[in-house]
Amino acid sequence: MAAVVRLALLQARRDRAILAAWILGIAGLGYAAATAVTTQFGADNERAALVAVAAASPAFLFLRGLPDGISSGAVTFFQGYSFTAVLAGLMSTFLVVRHTRADEDQGRFELVGSTPVTRVTPLYATLVLGTCANVVLALAVAAGFIGAGLPVAGSFLAGAAVGAVGLFFMVAAALAAQVMPSARSANGAAAALVGGAYLIRGAGDALGTADASLLKVTAAWPSLFSPIGWGQRIRPFTDSDALPLVVIGTGALVLAGAALMLRTSRDLGASYIAADESGSERAGTGLASMLGLAWRLQRGTVAGWCFTAALLGAVAGGLGPVVRDALAGNQSLMELMNRLVPGDAGMVDLFTTAMLGMAGIMAAAAGIQAVLRLRAEEAEGRAELLLAVPASRVRWLGGTIAVAAISTTAVAAAAGVSAAVVLALAQAGGSSPGTVLAAALAHVPAALVFPALALLVFALAPRWSGAVGWGALAVALVLGQFGELLGLPVWLQDLSPFRHSSAMPVEAFQPEGAVLMAAVAVVAAAAAARLVRGRDLTV
Repeated sequence: MAAVVRLALLQARRDRAILAAWILGIAGLGYAAATAVTTQFGADNERAALVAVAAASPAFLFLRGLPDGISSGAVTFFQGYSFTAVLAGLMSTFLVVRHTRADEDQGRFELVGSTPVTRVTPLYATLVLGTCANVVLALAVAAGFIGAGLPVAGSFLAGAAVGAVGLFFMVAAALAAQVMPSARSANGAAAALVGGAYLIRGAGDALGTADASLLKVTAAWPSLFSPIGWGQRIRPFTDSDALPLVVIGTGALVLAGAALMLRTSRDLGASYIAADESGSERAGTGLASMLGLAWRLQRGTVAGWCFTAALLGAVAGGLGPVVRDALAGNQSLMELMNRLVPGDAGMVDLFTTAMLGMAGIMAAAAGIQAVLRLRAEEAEGRAELLLAVPASRVRWLGGTIAVAAISTTAVAAAAGVSAAVVLALAQAGGSSPGTVLAAALAHVPAALVFPALALLVFALAPRWSGAVGWGALAVALVLGQFGELLGLPVWLQDLSPFRHSSAMPVEAFQPEGAVLMAAVAVVAAAAAARLVRGRDLTV
C-alpha cells in the first residue's frame, strides 16, 4: 500500500498543472453557466420560455440534455451537465492512459517494475489518483454552483453526477489501456467511448417525451446505455434520486476489476489486440515520399475517424424523421415548433444542421491528431533518423499537412454522405442529398484552422503543440455552446472559427467566412513550414 501511495503522489506531482487546469476549467464553466442563468434568466417566465423552446427542439435536446423544470438550478444543470460530463470523462481517460499505456510504451514501467512492487501496483496508483481527481472535481463543481447561489444539496448532487461520470470513464480507460496495443490506440478507444456515451445520451434525449407543460422531458430508453444519461437521471435540483450514482459506481467497480485482472495476466508491452507490424522487406513506390510515409502511418487513424463520422451522419439522418414523427403526436410541441421552424422539412433540416455541426468538430479533432503525430515522431527519436536522409524538413512537414487536410475533409464528407444516404432512404423530406453533403463540407475551412494552429505551435514551441491544439478546440466549443448564454461579447465569440461556418441547410452558404478561415489556415501552415527550418529537434 505504501508503494501505491508513493507512486500516486509521484503521478500527482507530474500532473499537478494539467489536473489543475482541467478541474478549474470545468468548475469555472459550471460557475459561469450558473451565474449566467441566475442573472440573465432571473424571472420564472424567462426560464419557462427558454425551457419550452428547448423542449420543442430535438436538436437542442440532443446537444444539451433534458429540461427538468424552471428553477435556476434545474436550468443550469440542463444547460451544462452533458458538456461538463464529457470534459470530466476526457480528463479521466487521458490521465489514465498517460500513466499506464504511455508510460509502458516509453519504458518507465520497466524501471518501476525493477523495484519490489507487483505488476498491478502502478495501475492501482493511477486509479487512486484518478479517484482523488474526480472527487476534487465534484467538490469544485459543487462549490461553483453554491457560489453562484444555487441550493447546497442540489449543488453537491450535481457535482457528484459529474464526478461519477469521470470515475466511470477512468476505469473504462484503464481497461482500454490493457486491451489496446499502444497509448495512441488506447486514447482513441477511450475517447471514442466518451463520445459514444454522449451520442447515445443525445439520441435518448432527442426521442424523449415532453409533458403537457413543456417544462420537463423524460428520456427514451437509449439513454439507459450511457453513463452520462444515468448521471442526468439524478435530477439534483428537482426530484433528486441518488440511485443512478449507485448504478454508475457498480459499473465502475466491475470495469476496474476487469482491468486489474487483465493487467495481472498480461506481460509488459503485450496487449489483447495485437498490432499488425508485418511488412515487406522493401518499401513500395508509395512509401518513397514523405507524403506516402505520412499516409502509411496515419491511414488507420483516418479510417477510424471516418467510420465514427459516418455513424454520426447515420444517426443524424435516421433520427431526424423519427423525431419528427414523435413530435407529430404532441399538439403543444407541434404548435410551438411551427412558430419556430415552419414545416416538417424545416424540423428535419434543423436537426441535421446541429448534427453536422458536431461533424465539423470531429473533423477538426482528426486534423489536430494528424498534426500531433509530428510531435510524437520527434519526441521518440524517429524524426531524427528520418531527417538523416536527403529530405528537407519542409517535405517532412508537407506530407503531414496533406494528410491532416485529407483527414479533416474526409471526416466531414463521411458524415455528410452518410446523413444524405440515410435521409434519402428514409424519404424524410428536407434538403437534397447534395445540399446535405455541402452542409457537412461547409465546416471544413473552419476545421482546418485548428490543425494549422497546432502546426504553427509545433514549429515554435513543440512541447506545447498538444496542449494548445486541443485547448483551442475546447475553447471554441465553449464559445459556441455557451457564448450567448454567458453573454460574451460578439468579438470574443467570433474568435471561434466555427462562428464563421455556414449553418447549412438552415441558412445559405456564406463564402466570405469560408474564404477567411481557409486563408487563416494557409497562412498559419506556411508560417510553420518556414519556422520549422530554423529550430533544432527536441525530445
